[in-house]
Amino acid sequence: MSKLLTILDAYDALPQARDLREHTYEALGDTVVDVGCGSGRAVGELAARGVRAIGVDLDPAMIEVAVERWPAGEFHVADATALPLDDGSVTGYRADKILHALAEPERAVAEARRVLASHGRAVLIGQDWDTFVIDSDDPELTRSLVHARADRMPNPRIARRYRNVLLDHGFTDVSVEVRTIVWTDAACLPTLANIGGEGPWLDDQAARARDDRLFVAIPIFIASGTRAD
Repeated sequence: MSKLLTILDAYDALPQARDLREHTYEALGDTVVDVGCGSGRAVGELAARGVRAIGVDLDPAMIEVAVERWPAGEFHVADATALPLDDGSVTGYRADKILHALAEPERAVAEARRVLASHGRAVLIGQDWDTFVIDSDDPELTRSLVHARADRMPNPRIARRYRNVLLDHGFTDVSVEVRTIVWTDAACLPTLANIGGEGPWLDDQAARARDDRLFVAIPIFIASGTRAD
């Protein structure tokens, strides 16, 4: 969990990531569930806006971190496909970087529809694991490492299906946009280690960071839709 938390914290601290989070909070209403909340940053930021913010994560250790960091939030250990919420009890549903980790992400979207009030808004955010862009002197190895890491995920390419999954589950006014996170410094190295592991490839990326020559770009897909009656 500590490695994952390090990666998440490094990502969340990026100005681009902060701007993206702010964008995803728009029009979620006054009662929002953040599914796969991790360390709780989005819940804390929403609570600071006066929103009743509910964080849900399957990892009890992450929920412990979230409760400690963001005491104004409400947190639960629960599965994304079985939320501890009544039908129609929230005005906004947010799932950030979680659907790719689920064996059946469609069930999570069906659960989003269940807990959302009429005309509630769902926002799905995440990366397509095949679309990482990493500058390297060995592009073939880099491509193989990215694809191998993608293949370890239950649904690495779900982000490109966000729109269709929302439409399939009764959401209307569905829109999709892409915002790209760009890294050029050593803060990205934990993420790269997660992709390539220790060894010469990661050493080369660390050298690039030291020489101010590192380049990593990750397109983030944002899909939103309204729960139809």
